[in-house]
Amino acid sequence: MAEAITPLTMEFLSWVAARPRTYAEAMEAWRSHCPRHPVWDDALSEGFIQIEGRGGPGQSIVSLTSKGRELLDHHSS
Repeated sequence: MAEAITPLTMEFLSWVAARPRTYAEAMEAWRSHCPRHPVWDDALSEGFIQIEGRGGPGQSIVSLTSKGRELLDHHSS
């Protein structure tokens, strides 16, 4: 990981892990045009989340990768 994991990233990973989330739902809740809060982009580029499915935004599912689950479990203990 290039940088330290922020509390906002941990909050995002917990939110994703809580229940299945559609891509549309995740983008509505977490998209930011502010370069100071790129939690979605960071989580995706660091390999913490993945987008599954080839449907439209309401059908694709955002989920944790094994790397994201491991990070969340490590910081939760």
